[in-house]
Amino acid sequence: MSVAIADASITECRTAALPSQAAALVVDDVVKYFGVEKKGRPWAKQPVKEPVKAVDHISLAIRPGEIFGLLGANGSGKSTLIRLISTLLIPDAGRISVFGHDVQAEEKIVKRLINRVSVEASFFKKLSAAENLMYGARLYGLPVHEARPAAVQILKELGLNEKRLGEPLENMSRGMQQKVAIARGLLTAPMLLLLDEPTTGLDPRSKKDVQEFIQRMRREHGTTVFLTTHDMDEADRLCDRIAIINGGRIVALDTPHGLKQLIGRRRGDHELASMEDVFMALTGRSLDDDLPTEE
Repeated sequence: MSVAIADASITECRTAALPSQAAALVVDDVVKYFGVEKKGRPWAKQPVKEPVKAVDHISLAIRPGEIFGLLGANGSGKSTLIRLISTLLIPDAGRISVFGHDVQAEEKIVKRLINRVSVEASFFKKLSAAENLMYGARLYGLPVHEARPAAVQILKELGLNEKRLGEPLENMSRGMQQKVAIARGLLTAPMLLLLDEPTTGLDPRSKKDVQEFIQRMRREHGTTVFLTTHDMDEADRLCDRIAIINGGRIVALDTPHGLKQLIGRRRGDHELASMEDVFMALTGRSLDDDLPTEE
């Protein structure tokens, strides 16, 4: 699939969707608004802002076993799209399917096929890492006697010592909490893993552990991964293809090499551009403007 850009202007990338039965994930012309129209609240004392189109006619098709990246500035629509795919939000138009199952009509089936790891992971902070993980396992119907050794193994591969499983989450650093969140997401062996900035807050070694584990999940279990990240090197290293989102629209989609080659040609260089160059050229934003905010 090639990138679609018209000369110096940014143009939406129209993807040729794979047949639903052949795709892990199909996002078909999806739209999502936030806000209420003024005419819908005649009783309101304060003026109501016009609705914001957070996701603007996005279409994507992701192959089984693919690691697919989505890059964009804060507020560009990345996390909204993740929430739509994970059934946490309902699209205002369009259709989303996971391995052929409609996320609205077959929500329960879809939830068994996916799991989501967010930078805003929610925990019971007074409980230990083990207690949080076993609570998550029970929600998915996993027997504790099977889930616990699996959780220990995942955390070990992520670089977290088993001895720390008994510590309350509130005593752990944000980076360690994020590892527990990733372990919780992987515990159910999802067919589609939604990773929303999963390595934010991790030190370089921990980030490398997570990245290697993601690759191992794909290699050994065929897991399909949908990844949003602010880390350009991470996207370049991990992703088979990358989409750039700006203002709720997909403005480019190609392999990392294809995107870098395109921007290199546009600026007249014989060498490949960097992913930072790609991001800045296609969004008009610098990386300094695209730093994750603390919650």
